[in-house]
Amino acid sequence: MIEFKPLALSDIGVVIDLMQEFYAIDGYPIDSIKTEQLFIEFINNGKHGKSWLIYSGAEPVGYTILTFVFSFEYGGQIAFIDELYLSEKARGKGIGKAAVAFLQAEAAKLSLKLLYLEVEQHNSNAQKLYLAAGFEIHNRKIMKYRIN
Repeated sequence: MIEFKPLALSDIGVVIDLMQEFYAIDGYPIDSIKTEQLFIEFINNGKHGKSWLIYSGAEPVGYTILTFVFSFEYGGQIAFIDELYLSEKARGKGIGKAAVAFLQAEAAKLSLKLLYLEVEQHNSNAQKLYLAAGFEIHNRKIMKYRIN
């Protein structure tokens, strides 16, 4: 059975371990101490978004994070699926499909106007998952400016 449990302060160590696995796939750096501080702030301030651990039975096999943004273009609050990760042993079992459906249902409950996400170019399995769930490839390019 798949369950989505809201992330609690006591879960931070578990989610950071999963996050380290996720970031290692593409060689992204992660600072565990800073990430812990960010999770404390995120969990304590519901205005930033929502996060869940994904369980298969009693075992945490992934996590997901929605971050909130207010958009005039889309007429209200939207969310960014900032992270959706499943451990390697959990992939190919329908858990990703269940996670996306869960996020879509949560978005409707929260009266969100739109869900955004980004996916690595090489991750064709994730792209297929999102396209099958009704996501569309956006015709804009995401750009970033890092503030020091």
